Amino acid sequence: MFEKPSTRTRVSFEAAMYGLGGQVIYLSGRDTQLARNEPLKDMARVMARYVDAIVVRTFGQEIVEELARYSSVPVINALTDLHHPCQILSDIQTVIERKGAIDKLHIAWVGDGNNMANSWIQAAGRLGFALTLACPEGYDPDPAILQAARETSLRPITVTRDPAAAVKDADVINTDVWASMGQEGEEAVRKKVFAPYQLNMALLRQAAPEAIVLHCLPAHRGEEITDEVLEHPRCVAFDQAENKLHIHKAILLTHLGR
Repeated sequence: MFEKPSTRTRVSFEAAMYGLGGQVIYLSGRDTQLARNEPLKDMARVMARYVDAIVVRTFGQEIVEELARYSSVPVINALTDLHHPCQILSDIQTVIERKGAIDKLHIAWVGDGNNMANSWIQAAGRLGFALTLACPEGYDPDPAILQAARETSLRPITVTRDPAAAVKDADVINTDVWASMGQEGEEAVRKKVFAPYQLNMALLRQAAPEAIVLHCLPAHRGEEITDEVLEHPRCVAFDQAENKLHIHKAILLTHLGR
């Protein structure tokens, strides 16, 4: 059930389910009774009688949580404005493939304190790697998520205004678009605010010599990341995109395993 449009997340989840021998029913926001204000708890209880799992990509985190509360089948968060957990799992798989044990690493995030940043913070709190986020003032990650992760983290989770300081000696540099879906009206302002946070070759040179670059795609080349960096041999964004398929298979098997 996708209220937000998607290319990679939709195709990778559908291909994953078909690859495991299952089938998929795709519903956009206009295809459901959500558009007519049907209570979520009613939809959840009915849908659970038809399907084995519900993959949801939507705006509000509360939508996913209410569907999960009333559904008798697994509800998988394929993205909300607050979290992007499935994406982070594929990112972590990519990091481990390239860099080894993640708890030994320093990972840097450069840009908006968005759903991706929030999920990276939660991962740092659970997996024990050092995380530094460079975000402009007013665009910080969710403070409650940050506080909770710091209470469990074995290594520092730091927020700074200085992208060069964030990536200094980092093993992994991660970035995302400056204006996410639903923020199109802020695009002009955000371009000005985030211009100093562009991931370019000058910034990449501040990281560890063998640092890798992540981007969850789609990328706005020339904005949050330059073409030169996205095409650089140390950028693994397309391996990262492939790993969504494998992680989504693992997620489905974990929750539907029979």
